[in-house]
Formats: sequence, C-alpha cells, structure tokens
Amino acid sequence: MRLKLNKREFEYDIYSLIRAFYPGSEIKIWYEGEEEPDGNYIYDYLMEYSDDSITFAIMEGEHEVSRKTTRIPEAEEQKERKNHVKKLVYKSLVSQTKRELPWGNLTGIRPTKIPMHMLEEGKSNVEIARYMRDTYGTSPEKTALAITIANRERAILKEINYEEGYSLYVGIPFCPSICLYCSFGSHVLKTWSHMVEPYLDALKKELSFIAEQMKGRPLDTIYIGGGTPTTLEAGQMGALLEHICREFPVNGLKEFTVEAGRPDTITTAKLAVLKEFPVTRISINPQTMNQETLDLIGRKHTVEEITETFNTARDMGFDNINMDLIVGLPGEHKEQVAHTLEQMKIIDPDSLTIHSLALKRATRLNLFKEQYQEISFENSQEIMQMTENCSREMGMSPYYLYRQKNMAGNFENVGYAKLDKAGIYNILIMEEKQTIMAAGAGASSKFVFQHGERIERAENVKDLKSYVERIDEMLERKRIGVEKFL
Repeated sequence: MRLKLNKREFEYDIYSLIRAFYPGSEIKIWYEGEEEPDGNYIYDYLMEYSDDSITFAIMEGEHEVSRKTTRIPEAEEQKERKNHVKKLVYKSLVSQTKRELPWGNLTGIRPTKIPMHMLEEGKSNVEIARYMRDTYGTSPEKTALAITIANRERAILKEINYEEGYSLYVGIPFCPSICLYCSFGSHVLKTWSHMVEPYLDALKKELSFIAEQMKGRPLDTIYIGGGTPTTLEAGQMGALLEHICREFPVNGLKEFTVEAGRPDTITTAKLAVLKEFPVTRISINPQTMNQETLDLIGRKHTVEEITETFNTARDMGFDNINMDLIVGLPGEHKEQVAHTLEQMKIIDPDSLTIHSLALKRATRLNLFKEQYQEISFENSQEIMQMTENCSREMGMSPYYLYRQKNMAGNFENVGYAKLDKAGIYNILIMEEKQTIMAAGAGASSKFVFQHGERIERAENVKDLKSYVERIDEMLERKRIGVEKFL
C-alpha cells in the first residue's frame, strides 16, 4: 500500500490507523513533489490538507473507492486538528473494510490517560464516556474498561505522594533462552555468563549514584525486571538486594516487586533469598498453560513446573503473586485460551496480567517469519472477554491498561488484581505520574515535569559490554536529568 500526503502532518497517526485495519501490511509513505514509488500496490491512500479542510481518498488501482472531506475551523488547535484527521481517516477505513476497531481511532498506548485527565478536571463518568465515543469512536466495552481503570488508579494514587517521591526500576537483562515473541534486549545466560559479575558491579555503581542523587526524596516503589531477574544465582540476587536495601530508604516502600518470571529459573534457595528482604510482590509468568505452545515459543519448562513453582512460593509465605498470560500466541485459539484460564482458576494467583501478542520487528517471529507462515495468530473480542470474565470470577478487577503497536486484534494489555493486590509501579509508569529512576543496560529513566505535562528521558545503552565500559557516561546522563528535575 502507498500513503501520499501533500504535507508532513500526522503521517504517523494515519499510518498507524491503516496498519491497525491491515495488520502486517507494508505501507510506503511519500509526499507530493517526490518521485512516485515503484512497485505494485493494492491501495493508494491520499491525504490532502488545505487551510480550512482535509480530504482523504482511497484508490484501488485507477478506481476511487472513497473520498471524504471535513472542514476545519481556521483557529483549530493542533490537538483538535489531529482528532479531525484521525476521525476522517477512521471513518474512511471503516467504510472500506466494513468493520470497526475496538479502540476506534485511538493510536496512543495509554488510553486511560484520557479519562484520568478528565476525572481530574471534575468530569463525570457519563461525560467522559460520551467524549471518548464521539471523539475516538471507542466501543462501549473499551470505553467502560478505560473509565473503570482510571477510577481505580485514581483511588490507589490518592494514597501516594507521587509528585514528591520517585520509583526505582532495576534491569537484569539475562534470560535462560529468548522466547519467540520477545523484543526486549535480553541476553541468553549460557552465552553471556562471563558478563554477569561485571554487569552487577556496574549496576551497583549506578544504583549508588541514583541513591545519592535522590537523597531526601521518598521512594515509593521498586521493580526489578528484565530479562529474567531470577537467572541470577541466589548469592548474586542476595548481594544485589542487600546493596539496594543499604543504599535506599526501603522502610517507607509501598511496593517491592521482583519478576521471578520463568519457572525454570526459580529455586527454593532463590525464593528464600527474596523472603530475607522487604520484597512484597513477585511475578511467576507462564504465558500459557498449553505444553505444545510453551515448546513452540521457546519456554524451556513444563506446565507442571509452573504449578509446582507457584505452590512452593505460596507455601513460603508469598501473598502477592502475579501471573502473566499472552493471548494471540501462535497456534492458540479460544479453546487453548479457555484451558489456560481454567488452570488459572485452580492456581488462584493474586493478580493476572493479560497481554495481547505484539508482533514487533525485533522478534524471532518477524525475523524468521517464513518459518511460521502456516501458524495462525488469533485474538478477538470474544477471547478478551473470556479473560475478563475469568479474572472477575477469581475476585479480580482491572487496574491498569496499555497498548502496543502491532497488537494481535488491535486490543490491549490489562492488569487484573484482587483487593489491595494491584501493582502500584505499573500504574505509576503507565500514567506517567511519577519520575522513575532506572538502572541497568537498556533502562530508561523518566523525569516527570509539570504534573505529567512534560516528560524527559535519560537512556542507558542496551549493549552489555558498552554498559559496563561506559557506566560513567550513563551516570553523567542521569546527573543532567536529575539536576533539571530537582
């Protein structure tokens, strides 16, 4: 497909909407005055801007499928102008494809920011719902979901002085193997084991620097993620946790999460180490309870190990355990998802995070897609409703939500949790309400200014060797960011 514009404005939003209707399609963007791209194209999309109107046309070969025009007031602000563009493009694509998207023309990754902002302005749920439907064309189900979550997030955040305080992310970029769908900067432990100790030394140096820079500010949450943090040996994990507890004011923490992640990395000794420190929440992430899928996606453990690991953690006193699931995995249909959900009811975790598979460019699914052409990827409103129904039957309610590009079915990721078991860090980072200091290779610190109106980042390099060798450069990036923030 080709997308031609006579002006460089909102091209990414238009591109994203077309991709949402045609997942996996290749779209060539070009501009008036440039040489026309060669090749055979199924559709041509034409966006024409003028001073007081916009026109979007769809061509199939020489045949014009659709042409719609909307007038825009001259004094229209950029945000409203963009809404007009997206609404026009969305209506045209609905007319072309004869179907609607669950999130309408929303292309951002944080839909709950809209109702959250409106709640803070004093708007009612009814007013917010009307605005979301009229402006973005969101479905009744997704509108209700976003508003429900925004209200729960707001209630949780009331208990936190998130503007004065900060949160800490600690990245452990090692995994026992790389899953088929993974696009994170993870490193297979067997290949990179020689870098673990140098990495931890550099990480501790960065953590000490952060602690000194943020001295005197309340620390609300800590999240150790990855990768798979439990690829570390029990002694290595203990030394890291001891360092964190020595350097940071952990007594006032609202939450301390460690992603235990893969069951094949979790041992009784490692769980015992976590219990020695003020860790309040862990994740044990099966992704699916179907052995055939686990084998296909590269998870080197059994379904039985998932249950055994969970039960061991429960017996050791962990009372806030999250489990991640992915819907839209290769070869899985609603029958397989239903089986996984039935197993979740038996295991009974404290929270569930439901991810819609996102086929990112860097995943092995995309890099070697010719090997997986015969495998189907299914997600639907029916499947998403199944996950919601199961969570509610387990006594959980939705508490956070975000979206990613190239998601199967154009759906979302939703966190469900029992009472008082919501992941506070997840809310803080998704709503961009609080500064997050991040340490480790590929970690990105996020400085929040003006009540979330402005965000600035200080990013670490992803490459392990470069991170270790250039750690002082990473500290300097942070120093500049912290000085601005403070």
